[in-house]
This record gives sequence, C-alpha cells and structure tokens, in this order.
Amino acid sequence: MYFVLFFVLSCLSTCHCLIDRDENEKHCGLPKQWLESTSVSVEIGQKGFHREVATTVELSPAGVSEVRVLLIHRWPRGVFVDPYQLTFLSNQSDWLVLLDSAIDLEVPAHKTSGFVTYVYPTLDGPIPRVLKVAIPIHGRYHEPSFAGNSFTSVNIEPPELLLRINKCVLLNNVEPHIVVDAPCTAENSSTCSWVKIQQQQKQEQGPMSLQLPVGDGSLVTAVCCGTLIVTMICCVALSRYMWKHQI
Repeated sequence: MYFVLFFVLSCLSTCHCLIDRDENEKHCGLPKQWLESTSVSVEIGQKGFHREVATTVELSPAGVSEVRVLLIHRWPRGVFVDPYQLTFLSNQSDWLVLLDSAIDLEVPAHKTSGFVTYVYPTLDGPIPRVLKVAIPIHGRYHEPSFAGNSFTSVNIEPPELLLRINKCVLLNNVEPHIVVDAPCTAENSSTCSWVKIQQQQKQEQGPMSLQLPVGDGSLVTAVCCGTLIVTMICCVALSRYMWKHQI
C-alpha cells in the first residue's frame, strides 16, 4: 500500500515539473542585458536620387545563438527600394529582406504610398556583437514646385529593432519594451512574438532628412510650349525629307 502511494506521488511530482518546465519555455523573456545594452544607429551615404541606408546594431552580450534579430524600416512615399536589386544583394550578403507590398518603380511620389521592409540577418552560428546592414534606396520624382524651391525634403525614420528567442512561444513584456507580432522569417510563412526594443533617450536617433531635386513649376507652360514647337518642327523637316527622297 505504501509503495503504491509513493509511486503515485512520484509520478505527480514528475508531471508537475514537466508542466512547469514546458510553461517556462512557452512564457519567457529576453535576458536583461540584451534589453539594456542594445542600440541602433543609422547613416545615409551617397548623393542625389540614389542613396544607401547603413544600419548598425550593437548587441550585448555577443555570441548568443538562440537570439534572433529583426529590423523594421517604415519608408515614406518619397523613396523606393528595387526588389531585384535587393534579391541580388541578399545572395551576396548575410541578410534577407521581406517587403509588405509590391513596389512600382515608375510611379511618382504623389501617386504612391509608403511601405515597410523587414530585414533579417542570416548568420550561421552565434550572433556577433555588431551587425551591419546596408540597403540601397532611390528617390522618386516629385511634383514640380510652384514656390521656387529647387529641392524637397524626405524624412527617413530609424528602423525598429525587434528581438526574440527561438524556444519562446510567448514572450513576457519587459517595460519599457513591448511585445509585438511580426513575420518569423523572410518567407513570411507565419508570425511570431518579438520584443520591440525602446531606445533610451540619449541613444534615440531622430529622423534624417534627404534633399531631392524637384522641377520648377513656373516653367511648366514654357517647357510644354517649347516641346510642342520642337516636335512640330522636327515632324515638318522629316516629312519634307521623306517627300524629297520619295521614302
């Protein structure tokens, strides 16, 4: 009788431990040092309509293999990325990009809207302390200015930094950071819970402004008339040449 009772209590204790361990794996949080010592900085290189947004992520501690990183760029309508160029660069780099919508390369700025890119560093082995990702962007053509301005400003916001642990199904909120849902991988097969890292005020970087050239709206009539006159002169000259040579 005592042996049976002892056996039952042992089984219940084992089951309880397994349940607790399973719950801890489902509900877990990121190490505190990851949340406090992680920072993001952005630089914009090159000039004109073709720029490069270089993002640097500093992680601490380094060498942790189970933590995954996601950068979310929310781009304004004044710029676009070339999906074919990103595919080519991804094949030569250690990151992949997921777009939230199709990109039309020819549409002017005032006829399109902003879009989002999800950038996933793809690393074999432990994550290094510093991650660098450079994404080429291109300025769209804007409506001509009737106020005499030669340039227009396009504000680029720094990306959002998200972290998660592979074994965690549900992440715990760690103030001031919050848990959000985002695609698990660049294949967008499903969504996962990620911790959105809120930068400290001293580390927070504001939006950066790009200056893109625009046309002079006051010259629209003159340009249209000049184009029409030149076109008519060329048509007349070509017609006379064809008539003369019986072409």
